[in-house]
Amino acid sequence: MKKVNVSAIFGIFSIALVGFTPHVSAKLKVVSSIKPIHSLVTAVMDGAGSSELLIEGASSPHAYAMRPSQARSLQNADVVFWIGPELEAFLVKPIATTARNATSVPLMESDGLVKRHFREDHGHHDHDHGKHEEDKHDHAKHDEHKHEEHKEDHTGHDHGAHGKDAIDPHIWLDPENAKAMTRAIADALSVADAANAAFYSKNAAALLGRIDQLSAELRDKLEPLHDKKFVVFHGAYQYFEARYGLESAGAITLNPEILPGAEHLREIKEKVASLGATCVFAEPQFKPKLVEVVIEGTTAKSGVLDPLGANIASGPNQYFDLIETMATSMRDCLS
Repeated sequence: MKKVNVSAIFGIFSIALVGFTPHVSAKLKVVSSIKPIHSLVTAVMDGAGSSELLIEGASSPHAYAMRPSQARSLQNADVVFWIGPELEAFLVKPIATTARNATSVPLMESDGLVKRHFREDHGHHDHDHGKHEEDKHDHAKHDEHKHEEHKEDHTGHDHGAHGKDAIDPHIWLDPENAKAMTRAIADALSVADAANAAFYSKNAAALLGRIDQLSAELRDKLEPLHDKKFVVFHGAYQYFEARYGLESAGAITLNPEILPGAEHLREIKEKVASLGATCVFAEPQFKPKLVEVVIEGTTAKSGVLDPLGANIASGPNQYFDLIETMATSMRDCLS
């Protein structure tokens, strides 16, 4: 396995060529792990190739089980884009073995990223301090509680397995991070397919402009919501919140793979009531019952946020639709 260091070499390939026609190379085989990353990769490659998406729908990046056809795709890949072991733990071994001839691009290492530790205050409880031993139970123990349906096909990550200094891997929810990843994607593609380097640079420059425009529009849309209180389903949204001056009051669960206990639900419900929280956000991969329990007897409304855009069609526009949908959901519920 080759591993590319995604430090800033983007400027090397930033060459504007008037009337440039790319040497289209369909031979480059590219694999992307999750929808938002696939979207950015697809936009940079547009006109010069395509990328295969591994995780579709609402499957969990943490515990995803690859199909044999996907293992073959990794085996034949030239470049593999993923966030890193902090998110797609299932890819660690296949990248080291099955995809050993591919260039691995862990975008968590992109130059210029804003990285944030898991939150441990204002209602977002410790992730690995023994206070919530239920967060550390393995899936086998869930059989006793009849929560088998929560073990697969949803968007969750094993937060309980991280130490207190672990970095939150939901980096793509900050558009500035999406820009850093775009540069890293263009760099890696330009190294793997030098004939199209200028074309990837041109596409990346256009993508950076689109992201800037998106972020400016969101800043205006979300500015009136700075003082609104809300609760999220799980703590995946701090990158988005910090970029646009928002702050959630708490999370229903630390680890969406594991149902929260009655005591934690009671704490969240009391917080919603005491803060006068306007909205409690569910995620489409989960049954809404937990949110109904939390808002019962309060004035809070329910909304939906989805950090992966599971129900949004994959492709170059998916990232933009994902971020815009999140902003619209917040505005509609909180205002």
